[in-house]
Amino acid sequence: MKNFLLLAGFMFVTAASHAAVQGREVSYSANGTTLKGYVAYDDAAQGKRPGILVVHEWWGHNEYARKRARMLAGQGYTALALDMYGDGKQAHHPDDAQKFSSEVSQNEKLAKARFDAALELIKNEKTVDATRIAAIGYCFGGSVVLNMARLGEPLKAVLSFHGGLVAQHPAEAGRIKARIASFTGEDDPFIPAAQVAAFRQEMDKAGVTYKAVTYPGAKHAFTNPEADKYGQEFKLPLAYNAAADKASWNAGLAFLADALKNQ
Repeated sequence: MKNFLLLAGFMFVTAASHAAVQGREVSYSANGTTLKGYVAYDDAAQGKRPGILVVHEWWGHNEYARKRARMLAGQGYTALALDMYGDGKQAHHPDDAQKFSSEVSQNEKLAKARFDAALELIKNEKTVDATRIAAIGYCFGGSVVLNMARLGEPLKAVLSFHGGLVAQHPAEAGRIKARIASFTGEDDPFIPAAQVAAFRQEMDKAGVTYKAVTYPGAKHAFTNPEADKYGQEFKLPLAYNAAADKASWNAGLAFLADALKNQ
């Protein structure tokens, strides 16, 4: 009996050691441009699960976006940290970040093509239920996912973390398919109270199911622990806020769970 229990314990430890969040780099393309992403999933989970697209900050597809993909995988999703700039390009100075992000945000056709390429990729992942897809984004990425929702992309939910709320094309009644959540900081000069108020008015007018949450004392990029370093180095109003980060993440997970549950 003792030997059996030891064997059973060994088998359990061995199985557990193989059950973990896995990540792999992927390459895909849109209109001839190579895009470099990162897929994360938990290999212990059984069956198909919802897929989540993760859109990076204006710094580009970096480790922060991949970390968020792994965090989502740990919650039972398959996540794809996608690439909106092409070739996995990253910015290391605000001037480059502004240049790269503007090239995408000012070209709606290009932005949609790159987003759609990632959407197609995650739908074809073997672990993904293609009928349950959502997207989250940070900073620049938050603006991207909101605008993709406004364009009517087939998403169940869209979550924007400290993303700009100004619409390229304001939401139209009946066009948006996703539930929408926005999380911003009250002390973020890039997203002032007037912008939040206009966003709420836009969503209300279009009849969208949404929530818009603001966090007192939180500045721009409040979810990124690297924000303090960036803010100090480049003299930008960026700052990490652990309380707002935790609160927005937990609220976002609850929002996703409700929007992506099996009907």
